[in-house]
Amino acid sequence: MSTEKKVWFITGVSSGLGKQLAKEVLSQGQIVVGTFRKQAQVEAFNNENPGNSFGVLIDVASSQMIIDGIKTIYDKFGKIDVVVNNAGYGIMGSIEEISDEEVRRQFEVNVFGVLTTIREILPHMRKQRSGHIINITSIAGRIGSQGLGIYNGSKFALEGIGEALAAELKPLNIKVTNVEPGPFRTEWAGSSAAYDNTKIEDYESTVGERIRGLQGLSGNQPMVTQKKQQMLFTN
Repeated sequence: MSTEKKVWFITGVSSGLGKQLAKEVLSQGQIVVGTFRKQAQVEAFNNENPGNSFGVLIDVASSQMIIDGIKTIYDKFGKIDVVVNNAGYGIMGSIEEISDEEVRRQFEVNVFGVLTTIREILPHMRKQRSGHIINITSIAGRIGSQGLGIYNGSKFALEGIGEALAAELKPLNIKVTNVEPGPFRTEWAGSSAAYDNTKIEDYESTVGERIRGLQGLSGNQPMVTQKKQQMLFTN
């Protein structure tokens, strides 16, 4: 392995932004370790770009899987130069109606999974005095809207964590970047979303209407060109 190659750890590369980012990084001759939730996907990724593409079986809702997976990466490569916290999903419904169980699942994936990843990697990055942590948050982490309140909450939390972390790590030559995409063509509003159908009539004209609009948007979002992807993740 060339010592000049950077090792990128990208969570959630089976589809959407994570998949496209992995392809872009691999095309530049860098090493990508990507997370998947199915073993068949891991094996397929290992064969995608032999020597540079490596899959690990991780569900980011499981702290132990994250810990074990990151240990495997350091055992193999000895470093992680860039981590992209990309894996996540959105629960849609009214704040009053979404169950406690669904709220906790949303935060386990979008917040606590990211925290575990960062905390496992930081001791190594601090030792090497270099690294870049990229958090894929969302425009929903800056602006709240009806039907997305719980998702908003998880992304607002990640925004605050990322901003504070950047200040804490600045003297250590470790960069932190929050990336806040708006709608573009991924499975976010489709298979990567969870819907809690509005049952309370009072929310039909706000939450219900919003959810129907998002469902209609799925597959019809603007495309993101390769050039735009490169602009997002340069540096």
